[in-house]
Amino acid sequence: MTLSRPDSRARFAVDTRPLGRQPGSSRTESRVVPAPAGFATAMAGVPEGADIELDLRLEAVMEGVLATGTATADSVGECARCLDPITEPLEAGFQELFRYPSDDDFRAADDVDAEDEDEDYYLEGDSLDLEPVVRDAVVLALPLSPLCRDDCPGLCVECGVKLAEAGPEHGHGDSVDPRWEALRDLGEEPGDR
Repeated sequence: MTLSRPDSRARFAVDTRPLGRQPGSSRTESRVVPAPAGFATAMAGVPEGADIELDLRLEAVMEGVLATGTATADSVGECARCLDPITEPLEAGFQELFRYPSDDDFRAADDVDAEDEDEDYYLEGDSLDLEPVVRDAVVLALPLSPLCRDDCPGLCVECGVKLAEAGPEHGHGDSVDPRWEALRDLGEEPGDR
């Protein structure tokens, strides 16, 4: 007898047999799993292979198993202003219902309404795969524009030096676009008209 389990994502697979199909039964579990590839946005992410700590609560309900939990990891990226590397702790909460499969739940593709685009998750045998749920929660919790500090001044637009290191005296003279030079002359010679 072989059990149906999610293929290579066995570390994100959770066995629901201890719950039985008794609504109201629950259990908690903690585990550490390595981050798969793709837990990232353009500026930050959880590196592949980094530890993700999962704290789970599984509850049997009439329709399936309700998985509630948090994923904790360290995100890495670069400051959106000065491009310095950043490592920050990240905590992402999630809650998802994994439905028991039944004949009524699987409809022909023609019967699917265009408005019904909600993604339902189903148990695979006696297991559920948390990877897509955790991926969604972690990626949504990542900052879109991470900052090394809230008051990061960024880079000089002229020379690219970090303004935090250059100090307040940093400047490039009074350079004016040559197309505006004629206006400067008008302002310095009042009354010549």
